[in-house]
Amino acid sequence: MSHTSLPPLPSSDRVDVAARLRDALLGASFTADGMLDLLGAPAYTALARSETVPALRATRGDKPLETLVRLFLLQQPVPHARVADVLPVEDCLESGWLTRVGGAEVTATVDVRPYGGPGGEDWFIVSDLGCAVGGAGGIGSREEGVVLGVGGASTTLAGITVREPVAAALDLGTGSGIQALHAAQHATRVTATDLNPRALHITALTLALSGAPAADLREGSLFEPVADDETYDLIVSNPPFVISPGARLTYRDGGMGGDDLCRTLVQQSGDRLNEGGYAQFLANWQHVEGEDWQDRLRSWVPRGCDAWIVQREVQDITQYAELWLRDAGDHRSDPAEYQARYDAWLDEFEARKVKAVGFGWITLRRTAAAEPSITVEEWPHPVEQPLGDTVRAHFARIDFLRASDDAALLAGHFRLTAEVVQEQVGLPGAEDPEHVVLRQNRGMRRATKVDTVGAGFAGVCDGTLSAGRILDAIAQLVGEDPVLLRDRTPGQIRLLVEQGFLEPAE
Repeated sequence: MSHTSLPPLPSSDRVDVAARLRDALLGASFTADGMLDLLGAPAYTALARSETVPALRATRGDKPLETLVRLFLLQQPVPHARVADVLPVEDCLESGWLTRVGGAEVTATVDVRPYGGPGGEDWFIVSDLGCAVGGAGGIGSREEGVVLGVGGASTTLAGITVREPVAAALDLGTGSGIQALHAAQHATRVTATDLNPRALHITALTLALSGAPAADLREGSLFEPVADDETYDLIVSNPPFVISPGARLTYRDGGMGGDDLCRTLVQQSGDRLNEGGYAQFLANWQHVEGEDWQDRLRSWVPRGCDAWIVQREVQDITQYAELWLRDAGDHRSDPAEYQARYDAWLDEFEARKVKAVGFGWITLRRTAAAEPSITVEEWPHPVEQPLGDTVRAHFARIDFLRASDDAALLAGHFRLTAEVVQEQVGLPGAEDPEHVVLRQNRGMRRATKVDTVGAGFAGVCDGTLSAGRILDAIAQLVGEDPVLLRDRTPGQIRLLVEQGFLEPAE
């Protein structure tokens, strides 16, 4: 793959220069917190939308941090002498981080954006010039092979990923390296693959500049660069999932028909996971006429894996086509060309009988259970990131429920999970509420209706009494046969545990 029109990248072999550059950036407070202090919240958040004017106005002075923001984030030429006061400028010129322009000025060859790690780490994400924000709405002329930085999809995947010490992690389609960078914090060995060799080069720069261990970088599509006998404890991928006619842009278009790339990725992951290992992806999937979208996704899940699939958003085909045409900057092209591209998208969808496209998260976990659990649900409501612990807890509850029949549930002890509140809904002055709602204020922030028995049961659960003993007490209070109450309540207990409102008491 050749990208002759893209500028040369800094050397990825000069780790010593990257280390000195990192020290200089940190010394000038070129960090996420430092930028927020300098720019203020409005200009800082505007940068995340690829809007640079507020940041340009806020960096008119000659402070070291202002110089670095203009150089690495705003791609402005800066006088050589001013940069020399802040950075090891000759080393950066020699290794390709900077280049001379106009005699007395230098400019950056790549975009470098500060990024705060989950433990307060100061990291730096490298990307092609003008592409710091992934999927930000088009820079007008995105080229084949260009490498984007961190967008909403990247941070979503990083947030939902289960973080626990593992021996081996695999980042498929690494892009600028953000998932590999996260994985390096808790995996002994990180392998990162990408079809685009430029992405692998930039991933090496991201890791070096962030002070992270180097990854095993391999060129190729999906699992092609991975040997048949290689398995992992964690697989993550923010793949080029866009369902589009053709494959114009490597960073987003998978090159397979429809949602075949996402399906292939999911189906091939099962054999690559170690027992108990997780595979976590972002994906798009087609809603096809005459087909249940949930059944479609269930058919993707490989044998021997539990799955939790969450649909976060659905767009009709016109919304979807417009979103990605804007992403590529096609809305700024010749109107006739834009119309032709739009027609091509709708022709493709019509041929496949696609009426809408779903977006969401797919998590697999390798299991030895005889009957794996597959949960496919729609949850478009706000959630609280990071969700890695929530994902891990979901599968732990699945294991518990799979091993617990109704008798075991009644003998078990439960407690209400943290920050669950009860809401009573009814007419003012009514003696009894019409219904009771339990609501989570953390994680998935679910809400579920319960009857008075369910509400009373959940309210008493503090781990001290068994579920059966609590139900016996409730039966006495409401004048119900305790045997009948024990018979009909385990299903409700099971649901409350599955959705995370109750947890087994240790």
